[in-house]
Amino acid sequence: MQAAIVRAPNTTWELTSLAIPKLGPNDVLVKVRASGLCYTDVHITQGLLPGPFPRVLGHEVTGDVVELGSSVTSRTIGDRVGVPWLQRSCGRCEWCLRDKPLFCADRVGTGNHVWGGHAEYLVAAASATVPLPDSLSYSEAAPFLCAGYTVWSAIKAVRPKPGDRIAVLGIGGLGHLAIQFSKVLGFETAAITRSPDKLSLAKALGADHAFLRVDQLRELGGVDVILATCNSFRLATEALPGLRPEGSMVLLGLSQEPFTVTNSLLFARQRIIGTFPSSREDLYEVLKLAGSRKVAAKIETYPLGRITDAYDRVANGTVRFRAVITDGAP
Repeated sequence: MQAAIVRAPNTTWELTSLAIPKLGPNDVLVKVRASGLCYTDVHITQGLLPGPFPRVLGHEVTGDVVELGSSVTSRTIGDRVGVPWLQRSCGRCEWCLRDKPLFCADRVGTGNHVWGGHAEYLVAAASATVPLPDSLSYSEAAPFLCAGYTVWSAIKAVRPKPGDRIAVLGIGGLGHLAIQFSKVLGFETAAITRSPDKLSLAKALGADHAFLRVDQLRELGGVDVILATCNSFRLATEALPGLRPEGSMVLLGLSQEPFTVTNSLLFARQRIIGTFPSSREDLYEVLKLAGSRKVAAKIETYPLGRITDAYDRVANGTVRFRAVITDGAP
């Protein structure tokens, strides 16, 4: 099969031929139809996240089940499925027993501990796969396996109350979905972007307010939740004064910059939290919303043969929202 392999940190992705991987008894073989190229793939390639090399990346995977492991009963040949990042965990530690496998020290991640979806085929634990809504194409569904999943989990983590105001910081791959989710839930939504041409786009996505400066949040009267979807802790720090008392900021993007807080965080009883998707319920809800066409990811598609071009465009910010590697299947 053809696959894009990263042989070491800070090296060029290489399209090469590999053997189709073997299945374990609890695995399925997926013919990959679409695989989202997440900015996390860039962080891994740049050596900013740990993990073994060489590896095949890709953790927003959709495709068809074409082979079953000997013990698999929950999937059938021909099932249209998605494969998120978390594949399996030990099942024995405190965090697994508390139904929080994300924190398991022995967790297995797609494109990290096992090879991912930037290839023609993928082996996945059958229990990790999820059926796709019939109304979604493979390419449309792929970004919801990580980007949409992450944003939805972030909103649920802070439990916004009726009447709260939500701000989305950064209108990119995560941010454009965050605006839509916030509006689906009925919240007054502000969008902050440094790109003037995205102001009208933010409004078209449902934002009630669209700003170029973070200090404009204070002029609005502050917000109760800030979803920091950008890869800049400096910008997130600058946005903190726009957070109302008892408000929450959720950090969704990775950054090497320091994050700075002041005493006002204490006196205003504010929270700064991180988030990462792990709840199967969250993933179910995300795919249901996407399948009902209440939210949609803006995507650019590339064939596997052009994956190095797609990677370069994601890494340098030319892709505005989500890049998806596809075999051309609907």
